[in-house]
Amino acid sequence: MQALILAGGKGTRLRPLTVYTPKPIVPVLNRPFLLYQIEILARAGITEIVLSLSYQPDKIEDLLGDGSDYGVKLRYITEPSPMGTGGAYKFAADAIRETTVVFNGDILTDVDISSIIAFHREIKSEATIALVPVEDPSAYGLVETNAEHRVLRFLEKPKPEEIAKTGINTINAGIYVLDPSILDLIPKGENCSFEYNVFPSILERQKQFYSYILKENYWRDLGNPKSYLEAHHDFLGGSIKGFKIDRSAVSDIATAASVDKTSVIGAGCVIKPNARIIKSSIGPGVHIEERAVIENSVIWSHSRVSSSAEVRNAVIGRSCHIGRNVMVNEGAVLGDKTMLPDYSQT
Repeated sequence: MQALILAGGKGTRLRPLTVYTPKPIVPVLNRPFLLYQIEILARAGITEIVLSLSYQPDKIEDLLGDGSDYGVKLRYITEPSPMGTGGAYKFAADAIRETTVVFNGDILTDVDISSIIAFHREIKSEATIALVPVEDPSAYGLVETNAEHRVLRFLEKPKPEEIAKTGINTINAGIYVLDPSILDLIPKGENCSFEYNVFPSILERQKQFYSYILKENYWRDLGNPKSYLEAHHDFLGGSIKGFKIDRSAVSDIATAASVDKTSVIGAGCVIKPNARIIKSSIGPGVHIEERAVIENSVIWSHSRVSSSAEVRNAVIGRSCHIGRNVMVNEGAVLGDKTMLPDYSQT
């Protein structure tokens, strides 16, 4: 069995973080995001993984290489133009003519993929879609199923009254197991999506289409900066299971500095006396001056936070400069190479 990760999006909702960094490799606890998906696929014994790319593909391939460092074999397919989720699956058909796990490239989860595959095989499904219950499904597409887990219909961005009427709260989790027969439903060379084209076609033809609900698993769409930051809070708070957090990096941390046990500090950082780091992820080579405070935040590599500056509930990109006594407040997102002058606020 193989896997296809749909990693071709431009990450527009995650900007400004994705102006220079493709969304699939934005750092999560100083590790390229895509590696979390690769890891859970490898745990399920899937070592043949195809990455469908479009936006800045060379940066992704240069960083991940052939996958041998991660115990898998990676192959790269670059779309000539954006083809949608279904179109990208069809475009990769020559490389994946077998039952395939398809992963949307912006999903962070700790699900056991082998359990979804086992369900797919046991029920003799042609297409299996993972679903996840959410508190407010209005921003997503509801998926209605029957008692036997068979998919009945899709409701895209339903209104509150529709949600109340159906009594369901399960949405598309962006993980599918698809037999090769599904490829035959997708026109070659055309832009199409799973949600609007492929899945309705499966229902219309009454193929074996079932759902697998992620009941006790972590799941998050990392599509915007708020969710990206919250994913770090969840990691550091212990909500995401099964991934080892690397705290072995060597940095120069002053004896009088305060770094709590939950924070992650990258290699080569310099943290000066009386600086405080609380529940935060600090990238490699970051320089934090005296009396600076970093709380519930993410700072990417080689940025500098000057003396007495405060960064709270914010995301700071690469090679930024935060001046003295600057206040970076909740919700702030600074793109790469941003410079904030002394005594300013965001």
